[in-house]
Amino acid sequence: MEPGGNSWLEDTRTSYDTVAESYADLTRHLLEETPEERAVLARFADRVRTRGGGPVADVGCGTGRITAHLRELGVDAFGIDLSPGMIEVARRDHPGLRFDIGSMTDLPLGDGSLSGLVAWYSLIHIPDDEIGSVFAHFQRVLQPGGPLLIGFHVGDESQLKTQGYGGHLINLYVHRRGHCQMSVLLEDHGFAIDAQRTLTSAESSLGGIILARRAELPVL
Repeated sequence: MEPGGNSWLEDTRTSYDTVAESYADLTRHLLEETPEERAVLARFADRVRTRGGGPVADVGCGTGRITAHLRELGVDAFGIDLSPGMIEVARRDHPGLRFDIGSMTDLPLGDGSLSGLVAWYSLIHIPDDEIGSVFAHFQRVLQPGGPLLIGFHVGDESQLKTQGYGGHLINLYVHRRGHCQMSVLLEDHGFAIDAQRTLTSAESSLGGIILARRAELPVL
């Protein structure tokens, strides 16, 4: 069973600091092998542009490959990650792009400050009792109608991972969740689901994709 408290946050930070260089080497070309995911990211980017553009956060950005891809799609994207090691590599590999250290459990962003938000396989280490709070933060920082794109591993179990990218020792729980669970959580926290699908690719042996949007404010 995963330990209580916030020790999982420190474990996540330390583990990704440890594997940052190897992670970058092993993942930087994945989008070239995943045309379906590229299509989903393009659809998200098109929604942002159609709404007039504006800042988009790649939350849990790792070493910045999704952030950089979104910029190539014409989106004003920046990255946020818990791991200083990941952010250091992201800044090195993608000079000129913005990358900040921060946690999705307490996003250092203003209310309604984002035109869009991506969490690309970055929710997988969030415990069940914390993920609702994360979605509440996503809802808070997005503009009404702003799109949210999430990727996650599909399943119904949690597994402790002790060996990471490049064979480095880590200490992380990987949480797999179903579409129904994720959709209900999103709807409970002020999101409308626009599209979802399951696929197998270089990103995940069984990946879930949900495209949602922050519900518009009610008319008074």
